Amino acid sequence: MTEDSRFVIVGGGLAAAKLAEQLRAQEYTGALTLIGAESHPPYERPPLSKDHLLGKKALVDFTVHPAEWYREHDVDLRLGATVTAIDRATKTVVLHDGSTVPYDRLALATGSRPRRLPIPGTDAAGVYELRTIEQSDALLTLFGAAHRLVVIGGGWIGLEVTAAAREAGLEVTVLEAEDVPLQAALGKQIGEVFADLHREHGVDLRCGARVAEIVTTDGRATGVRLTDDTVIEADAVLLAVGARPNVELAVDADLPTGEGVLVDESLATSDPAIVAVGDIADQQHPLLGRRIRVEHWANALNQPEVAAATMLGRPAVYDRLPYFFTDQYDLGMEYSGYVAPGQDASIVIRGDAGRREFVAFWLDSGNRILAGMNVNIWDVTDRIRELIVTGRPADPQRLADPDVEL
Repeated sequence: MTEDSRFVIVGGGLAAAKLAEQLRAQEYTGALTLIGAESHPPYERPPLSKDHLLGKKALVDFTVHPAEWYREHDVDLRLGATVTAIDRATKTVVLHDGSTVPYDRLALATGSRPRRLPIPGTDAAGVYELRTIEQSDALLTLFGAAHRLVVIGGGWIGLEVTAAAREAGLEVTVLEAEDVPLQAALGKQIGEVFADLHREHGVDLRCGARVAEIVTTDGRATGVRLTDDTVIEADAVLLAVGARPNVELAVDADLPTGEGVLVDESLATSDPAIVAVGDIADQQHPLLGRRIRVEHWANALNQPEVAAATMLGRPAVYDRLPYFFTDQYDLGMEYSGYVAPGQDASIVIRGDAGRREFVAFWLDSGNRILAGMNVNIWDVTDRIRELIVTGRPADPQRLADPDVEL
């Protein structure tokens, strides 16, 4: 790329900030514009449901780069700006005020947004979602004022907020539609571990729950009614039923989409001038041999190195295994690998699940390790990754024996 080339990044999260960083680190010297809808420089999102809610970290602690960094690296940082359209024919993006920004290469890092429930009451006062620092701040303020919180959804965000709320002294009811929390992500057996964890910490966890409406009084949420007419009273309600990738720009620009924006091994879309990274990237993964889209911090952190090289016309492949982590009460967990939704997999436990000190392995029918999760056991993640990458069948009995080296 020449010095008069123009690169544009659309998005205001970790992936966008890291992509700007990587482009400069890989010696791109042309014009670089980052367009973000929020008023803050890009920041990491995991602390919103973890350390920030626990009062341990402020926004400055998880802002990727301060505003000065963008000035020092000649990045045109446009905050509070929304891209409404991509014109691939003229290679321009259109902003909310009608202005346009030209590009030679474009990166989509538009992230995701909370999924909404099609039930009455979701727009009432006292109903919360969690995606932005303002929403996390609102929950933190709530913790000091409310007594009863109902969390709809027993996924990662819902359970992490629940743990923080319990530590703040709130009474918390979690309503989960499946048999156990995290069933879609971890399966029923491991989901039970998290169910027991929260119940031991005083959470009223109700599984198999079907929500009919959020009950309101004078426009404010006062509880949740289930389909069996049970009403759980509440001072506030958190909607935590998953996320939807922000793919509308790509769809309107006729870029192919599936679970997200379809990209190849190098994170390029069907348009060679456009890449996609982070939550929206539905990537053909070279190691896993399938398309995957992962809404986790590690993708946003690591994909930009490859996306930057692709934008610069250099060969690059993103082949890292998916990785995520959680901290809830005294439980810390890391997960590496990938088990497709609905995929038939057996689980081998190494250690004591009852004490929540164990490693779980997911094996396919040929005893090849698909994924591994270490709970309150550390310094094993690299070895778990090695076992997955080799693709060799494992001996389930040896895997389960803590006296046998991994």
